[in-house]
Amino acid sequence: MSQQVIIGEDGVEQFSLKHYTEKAYLDYSMYVILDRALPNIADGLKPVQRRIIYAMSELGLKAGAKYKKSARTVGDVIGKFHPHGDSAAYEAMVLMAQPFSYRYPLIDGQGNWGSQDDPKSFAAMRYTESKLHGFADVLLSELGQGTVDWQPNFDGTMDEPKVLPSRAPSVLLNGVTGIAVGMATDIPPHNVREVIGATIHMLENPKATVTELMEFVQGPDYPTEAEIITAPADIQKMYETGKGSMRMRAIWQKEGPDVVITALPHQVSGSKILEQIAAQMQAKKLPMVADLRDESDHENPTRLVIVPRSNRVDVEPMMNHLFASTDLERTYRINMNMIGIDGRPQVKPLNRILSEWLEFRIDTTTRRLQFRLDKVLERLHKLDGLLIAFLNIDEVIHIIRTEDEPKKVLMARFELSEVQADYILDTKLRQLARLEEMKIRAEQEELNKERENLETTLGSPRRLKTLVKKELQAVVDEYGDDRRSPIVSRAEARAFSEEELMTTEPVTVVLSEKGWIRSGKGHELDPAALSYKSGDNLHLAARGKSNQSVVILDSSGRSYTVAAHSLPSARGQGEPLTGRINPPSGVRFEGLLMGKADDLYLLASDAGYGFIVKYEDLQSKNKAGKAALTLPKGGRVLQPSPVGEAEGANVVAVSNEGRMLLFPIADLPVMARGKGNKIIGIPSARLQAREEFMVGVQVIRAGQSLRVHAGKRYLNMKFNELDHYAGERGRRGNKLPRGFQKVDRIEVLD
Repeated sequence: MSQQVIIGEDGVEQFSLKHYTEKAYLDYSMYVILDRALPNIADGLKPVQRRIIYAMSELGLKAGAKYKKSARTVGDVIGKFHPHGDSAAYEAMVLMAQPFSYRYPLIDGQGNWGSQDDPKSFAAMRYTESKLHGFADVLLSELGQGTVDWQPNFDGTMDEPKVLPSRAPSVLLNGVTGIAVGMATDIPPHNVREVIGATIHMLENPKATVTELMEFVQGPDYPTEAEIITAPADIQKMYETGKGSMRMRAIWQKEGPDVVITALPHQVSGSKILEQIAAQMQAKKLPMVADLRDESDHENPTRLVIVPRSNRVDVEPMMNHLFASTDLERTYRINMNMIGIDGRPQVKPLNRILSEWLEFRIDTTTRRLQFRLDKVLERLHKLDGLLIAFLNIDEVIHIIRTEDEPKKVLMARFELSEVQADYILDTKLRQLARLEEMKIRAEQEELNKERENLETTLGSPRRLKTLVKKELQAVVDEYGDDRRSPIVSRAEARAFSEEELMTTEPVTVVLSEKGWIRSGKGHELDPAALSYKSGDNLHLAARGKSNQSVVILDSSGRSYTVAAHSLPSARGQGEPLTGRINPPSGVRFEGLLMGKADDLYLLASDAGYGFIVKYEDLQSKNKAGKAALTLPKGGRVLQPSPVGEAEGANVVAVSNEGRMLLFPIADLPVMARGKGNKIIGIPSARLQAREEFMVGVQVIRAGQSLRVHAGKRYLNMKFNELDHYAGERGRRGNKLPRGFQKVDRIEVLD
């Protein structure tokens, strides 16, 4: 970023505010990314974690040491290496000590370090004590062997390691979360046995694919026994891209009538689960649950008991509802973003992570071997000089006693180097006893063997890889354990719908002519006998169940849905339907339906058109409804007719001029919305003039009768008497007997 810098008369540099803020924010963001929030692929640690581990090792707090107050460690960390708040350093320390947070804890804590139920309930650092866990040795054991680079601390008074020489791919083992500027990281924990198995395979097959590596790494392994229910294909995609998500589900079992939850997803609190379930019980969304108990203790860290209301409760759908509506099932974001060996942050796939870490490990091992080789050569060089002095001990002593500068004389007389001469002069006389010659030669022999072995290993990439492999296997032998989080296949959880949670009692929904709606219990209710407001009367009624919805059809062909259980009681006079839906102004309500999702209805207009529709296609969550029936010009909506079982059913249609037509219902299409097909022929000119139209259409079956009303007169016809009116769909139909040329309506009788 180019900056326009102006040097003022007083010699002060002047920046534009834009350039200054851009640079300041960029510097800050790079600091947060590289030196605070993201882990390094080498040791899997953020800087604060690395500094805590290093400071504890410098204090001598190894796994075999005595515990020391945590405040001592935090003081060293913030005083020597990490100039930030003590609470931030202590919280990072606590996290590494919690066995329910870290798959392989790095710190061994004594005292109150929080609980799974409340991870932040840990005691203050002046009360707790700590030392390094045995697993921290994987990170620290090679630190003083020339394996990593060092850098000055914040005030330049001492050095600290840039990374720790980890003997295992720790970045995958414990996982890490962090939020930087413009990026974040969410790396899940894994099983050490699986990860090292994949690492060894990668070492032997550098071009191994994610598919091959997944023969070893099944998936993440959290420090909980809850199930991972993410599909293997999704896990593979996550490892291939470095991004994805994991779903975990609690473990439960039946103990008699009760349901007992024994393992919760990672970082889920049992008390929060009970709160979520109790809230649903209070909201009457869990009528099948009678009681909750928390029986967790030291022997059973997680034991939540759900008591069903009765033995007849099916607990499988109940638990599925709880998985969908509480933290008993939880999704974790995966974003394997880390600082690579090139010092740059990047989201990496599994094979890239392991190959980069192996590059670091091979380099670390090479540096360790070279460091040791240098030490061996230095020691051999000193022993060569010491042996010369021993073989000429009298002359050496004489030179030391008589010469002013014995060092120079020794170097000239015996062709010694400065290092050898200094070593001879620093040697105590008692080390030059007769027995020492054998010790010197034995040590030389042993060191020469080690030198040859080191030089051979350093000169052979194959032997170097074998050594790395053996050391990786040693980590598995010492710290390897079985997987804790099983990976299983489970059906997707589904919460109960509002209808499923309602009691299913029979109800009758009543709609008045002026649009007032109400609901009464039972199907024996007589809608005509109810009281209505002055000038109002019964218009439509429908029978169904309290957990069903009610579909209303208006005169414009739109359909609306209201919940039956939410309607006011039939003891009163109801409430305006327009308070629940938003129909166009001036429309009338022409249909009232209740049924199941797959129930069929005959929807028609008096223009002689219609179709079969499923009940679910008429339902709408929108208060403005949805278009269901398209009306031809001059046409009006007819009351929908239930179809029931379509097989063997027929449609009978009658016009106001006394023409009737019968045809199989299979001739009409099943549609979600539209005008439909022609049922009975009505000339459009006569329809628009309202001279002729279809007054009724019904579904009829063999064994039923048809009643045709014309004024006060009516005509009953058995099904087998309708053959005269049978014809093709869309025809004009045949005339009814004299006296029924002006039909009002038709009805089907059982």
